[in-house]
Formats: sequence, C-alpha cells, structure tokens
Amino acid sequence: MKTSKNKKSNILNEADGEKLKELFVDGLKDIYWAEQHLAKALVKMAKNTTSEELKSAFDLHTEQTKQHAATLEQVFEIVDEKAKAKKCAAMEGLIEEAEEIIESTDKGTMVRDCGLIMAAQKVEHYEIASYGTLRNIVRTLGYSEAADLLQQTLDQEGETDHILTGLAETYVNEQASAE
Repeated sequence: MKTSKNKKSNILNEADGEKLKELFVDGLKDIYWAEQHLAKALVKMAKNTTSEELKSAFDLHTEQTKQHAATLEQVFEIVDEKAKAKKCAAMEGLIEEAEEIIESTDKGTMVRDCGLIMAAQKVEHYEIASYGTLRNIVRTLGYSEAADLLQQTLDQEGETDHILTGLAETYVNEQASAE
C-alpha cells in the first residue's frame, strides 16, 4: 500500500533504498518503544506535580502519546512492516532522569514542577528530533502518507513543548525561585 514516489526518491538505487528503509524501520521501532513507555511515565509525572495546569498538560500529553503509538502502527502498515518496538536507550534514560527529579525534590513544590518541566522538555526535544528525521527519510523513500502522519505527530510534539515553555515562563520558574 505504498503511496506514490516523489521525484527525489528516483535518485536512490534499489539497494540504497533498502538500506535507507532498514534505517527508517529501525528508527520507527525505537520511537514506538519510546512512545509506549513514555505514556506510562507521563502518568507518574502527572501524579507528582503541584500545579494543576502542569498536571493537565501531562494528562493531555499522555492521551496524545497513546495516539502517537497508534499512529506509528499506521506508519508501519503503510511501509509494509510489522509494528514492533525496539528498546530506546535514549527514552529510557530520559524517563530515569524524570524519576530522579521526582525522588530528589520535595513533594508539593514548584521546584519539583520546574524539574518535571525540564525533564518533559528534554523528552519533547528528543521526540521532535526523531519525528522530524523519520519524516524526512520516509518522504525520501516516497511514502507521502506516512510522512504526513509523522508531520502531524511532529506538530503535536512542538505544541506540547510550547505549552511547557509557557507554563515555565508564566509562573512555575518564578514561584520555584521563591521557595
């Protein structure tokens, strides 16, 4: 169910195209694992916030993250691959860092919220880099429908990053500095 090739993909020979597709699928498996595990971590992060606005942002992103995993399953299907996760060491480390912030900060403080925003933005930046790169590769391979789905997810990740920045800049960091 491959969509029409774009002009750029015509410069790839078949062997190079297969190698690039293997790289793409490997990256897809990586971010699929990341999204599945992030959904669980976001629930824990939401439970450990002080600010209702930050909790709401984490709750919303939890639902979006579940949808992102479902979207990745569609992308796997479009490129004729089985949806399979591969452990993502980067996301595992980012989740561990968020857990360390929870453990090393006091419950009910804006300092903890500030730390959780920092951890969440690191996650967002990793996801933005991953989705942007995957979108570019799959576009080169000629799967425009898959590229469009990845772009939609990329857009949501960017919006989440802006929401987190807004929370930090409007009151979380200031209140944390007063504690």
